[in-house]
Amino acid sequence: MDKLVVEGVSKIFDGEAVIKDVNLVLRKGEIVCLLGVSGGGKTTIFNIISGVIAPEEGRVLLDGTDITGMPGNVSYMLQKDLLLPYKNIVDNVALPLVIRGVKKKEARRKAMEYFEEFGLTGTEKKYPIHLSGGMKQRAALLRTYLFSDNVALLDEPFSALDTLTKAAIHEWYLGVMEQIHLSTLFITHDIDEAILLSDRVYLLNGTPGTITDEIIIDVPKPRRKDFNLSEEFLAYKREIVSKLELS
Repeated sequence: MDKLVVEGVSKIFDGEAVIKDVNLVLRKGEIVCLLGVSGGGKTTIFNIISGVIAPEEGRVLLDGTDITGMPGNVSYMLQKDLLLPYKNIVDNVALPLVIRGVKKKEARRKAMEYFEEFGLTGTEKKYPIHLSGGMKQRAALLRTYLFSDNVALLDEPFSALDTLTKAAIHEWYLGVMEQIHLSTLFITHDIDEAILLSDRVYLLNGTPGTITDEIIIDVPKPRRKDFNLSEEFLAYKREIVSKLELS
């Protein structure tokens, strides 16, 4: 079932085409990656999907309904966790519920129902400054989920983490996704990350940016721990490198 459909989307800034005729599909429960070089238009696509900006051409459909130019229908997590330093973790996570009008006490209760599942037990009263980078990203992802459990856009969510922390958070993230089945579209510049996490990878190439290829990562989840060392993984990587315009 198609949750999100982007049809023929194009965008121009200052007379220059940034993206042209972009088409993609996100199905229910999928993790799909948008992979391309910096400046290729990935964030512009996300801003259009989220309704922050409107395209010159094309449309965005959510469950078959046109949401083009209409913010508030999908959740959007940026590169930085953007946790408020003066609020403890439970209040940071519960913020989307409070904004929607849920009483603060009830919002906290609902948020805390997910703390164990997201590996955040014991952090409820702590402040962001006391959490590691990985724990902050867990809190930010839970906040994103509570904003909308429909579709999530993640813009390089793990790029700020060191290599060892990133490896651990990847394993945790895939485990959580198996539980909550959140339909997710994410941006990365990291080819390994795209292969490890995704069901499908869209390659964004050219100027203006357009989707040139779709790579299906046909490996069952949960994926074995040594998948990134396998010949199968390397074959996917070679295919992506051969089709991605890196210069």
